[in-house]
Amino acid sequence: MLKAVGQVLFSSGLQHPTFTPVEAKASDYEVRTYHDTKWVSTSLSGMQWDEAMSTGFRRLFSYIQGNNQNKVKVEMTAPVSCRVDPGPGPACETQFTVSFYIPEEHQASPPEPSDPQVFVEHRKEFAAYVRTYGGFSNEKMKREELQKLMVSLQRDGAPYRDDPYYAAGYDSPFKLTNRKNEVWLLKKEVQE
Repeated sequence: MLKAVGQVLFSSGLQHPTFTPVEAKASDYEVRTYHDTKWVSTSLSGMQWDEAMSTGFRRLFSYIQGNNQNKVKVEMTAPVSCRVDPGPGPACETQFTVSFYIPEEHQASPPEPSDPQVFVEHRKEFAAYVRTYGGFSNEKMKREELQKLMVSLQRDGAPYRDDPYYAAGYDSPFKLTNRKNEVWLLKKEVQE
């Protein structure tokens, strides 16, 4: 019980996906290679990033609370990631994919979701540029931090993909200080 309360209040002790840090050219972002992993995900279409995150989080939280084929509870992990695939125009719907990393003990055989809107996603190894920032993140902050990351990458001549892009949050809404948020842009491979 104390461990669970501590995790909610301080977000400590949560499992994270493994990655290998790569030396960056600057101090305002990191380069990481994320290893091959499985995530539980849900996709939504809409116009509002924060609304999609909230709806997606609720679906995935239900899954880890036992709404899965095995009826097993799955430990909370960090971060909660949101892949954003922008629509073709300014007034077009965006595709949001909200995901929880599946803990190590379930990586080989994740419980199958009961909700048809939830699925297990196998993410192949990928490289990302990562910018970290604090505070209670919202849609405006995510967009500003993504813009800052793009400016830094352009400054350094680092090849990146414009879309999709990701936001990642590491903390419970009850954690008040030392909050950790990230935005990720995928590294563009030379052959792309």
